Amino acid sequence: MLSALIGFAVAKKSGSSASEFFLSGRRMPWWLLGISLVATTFSADTPNLVTDIVRQNGVAGNWAWWSFLLTGMLTVFVYAKLWRRSGIFTDLEFYELRYGGKPAAFLRGFRALYLGIFFNVMIMATVNLAAIKIGGVMLGLSPVESLLIAGVVTAIYSMFGGFTGVLYTDFFQFIIAMFGAVAAAYYSLSHPMVGGLSKLLATESVKAKLSVMPDFSDPSLWIPVLLVPLAVQWWSTWYPGAEPGGGGYVAQRMLAAKDEKNAVGATLLFNLAHYALRPWPWIIVALCSIIVFPDLASIQSAFPNIDPSIVKDDLAYPAMLTFLPHGILGIVLASLIAAYMSTIATHLNWGSSYIVNDWYKRFMKPEANDKELVNIGRFSTALLMLLSAIVSLYLSNARNAFGILLEIGAGTGLIFILRWFWWRINAWSEIVAMSVSFLFAISSRIFLGDGWLEHEKLILGVVITTIAWVTATLVTQAENKEVLLSFFKRIRPATWGWKPVIQLGLSEKYLTADDIEPSQTKLEIKGIVGGCVCVYGALFTIGNLLYGDTIGTLICLGATAFGTIIMLKSLKKMKFN
Repeated sequence: MLSALIGFAVAKKSGSSASEFFLSGRRMPWWLLGISLVATTFSADTPNLVTDIVRQNGVAGNWAWWSFLLTGMLTVFVYAKLWRRSGIFTDLEFYELRYGGKPAAFLRGFRALYLGIFFNVMIMATVNLAAIKIGGVMLGLSPVESLLIAGVVTAIYSMFGGFTGVLYTDFFQFIIAMFGAVAAAYYSLSHPMVGGLSKLLATESVKAKLSVMPDFSDPSLWIPVLLVPLAVQWWSTWYPGAEPGGGGYVAQRMLAAKDEKNAVGATLLFNLAHYALRPWPWIIVALCSIIVFPDLASIQSAFPNIDPSIVKDDLAYPAMLTFLPHGILGIVLASLIAAYMSTIATHLNWGSSYIVNDWYKRFMKPEANDKELVNIGRFSTALLMLLSAIVSLYLSNARNAFGILLEIGAGTGLIFILRWFWWRINAWSEIVAMSVSFLFAISSRIFLGDGWLEHEKLILGVVITTIAWVTATLVTQAENKEVLLSFFKRIRPATWGWKPVIQLGLSEKYLTADDIEPSQTKLEIKGIVGGCVCVYGALFTIGNLLYGDTIGTLICLGATAFGTIIMLKSLKKMKFN
């Protein structure tokens, strides 16, 4: 009810213009934007996904998403200020800022529908799937009943409150969700079969899952669990919330910030909380579930009314929550609802912004006024909610969807990183990368089958896609000089990949010395390294503290302090406009 009230309270101002509805007038502070990002990624399906990973691959399996911290810190120190400096409405508008002509227009229009509808609906469907499983296990609801209860309120406040409503509700929902996660971990440890933290850690079936690093004596474990995520996955794949170079709803927050400093602050807060603060309560519940529900048969036996097709390891998380005391159960259930609503609301507003700004206004009706655009935004919000609900009824496992989305984006990440800094990249580079990665993801599932491991398919997809788009870049013409010069003057990126454009601009007096900023690349690299050491140090400090490893705790605490000093010094020296 609180979320709906907030949505109605800000409805008048949010509906006053498209800028208000989708970007809150570009006046938002870093702390609110950062917390909103944390709340958005605090999805109802995330603890289910983490539980699935821990039960199958141990704590070390979380490197599949921990590795994306490198992407996050790259966004903090390099791309956040560039996105805010661009002054565009959505990140898809970037295409017609960086590229020119019909290929750029095609990219913008196609990805508006591809990401705003297809990709976005898939992500929301996995979140809806979590709501279905939680509703079925904890409340005995049918899938349709769960979707109606959870989805209708979220769609309503998203339709009326716009982006401002999303931000304010995210703030309260994050507090509720974090409290619920900690409470779930505390009471899971109190389960009679678990017997507390010390007994949990001493249980044989759990001990094999505790290490934060995979077994290095077994290449079949450490290569897919650690090496591939850290060496390949983080920079090569596109995944919502962890896009190389920023993008999606992360870019939406940066574009809504007051200024460049607030954009950087928002993404930094997000990465600190997302990777260091939140994982361990989920991990603790997952470890407890190994004792209480050692296999899928035990879950099915405990909940015979649940459709067997959706009984997977990820169901162990909501199954553990059924043992909570009634009063606490209500709070934790409220926290899961809050997590669900914050994620869905963001995806609804983000996807709707693509449909409105990058499809309807750009191609269908350029002369549309703000009132019409807001109405189209509200209609598309309702449509996205409906489509995602339908798709979710055909899913069975959140982790499978995670893998599919990684495969679809495999090989495209590098182009999103380099397009700001290498003048030679053009619209055809992105068209080829997008097409090849998608076709490979589909064909690999048809033709490669079970003979190839998932990480092998990922690497092959990255290699093929990268070769394809680099080749396309070199054999097609560069963007025309007017587009390149305009982009460089507006964004003022590092000069090392733009020297031919700079020389041309200076010779034609289009650029002046004031348009060419001294490179901060070395400083940015220090900040990225310091930020990663800080966050990983904090993550493993908490882990070692829980494991009772005093020496490990002190070492990781020292690493956290060292990384923090480097990170803060780098931030202090950075120049903002």
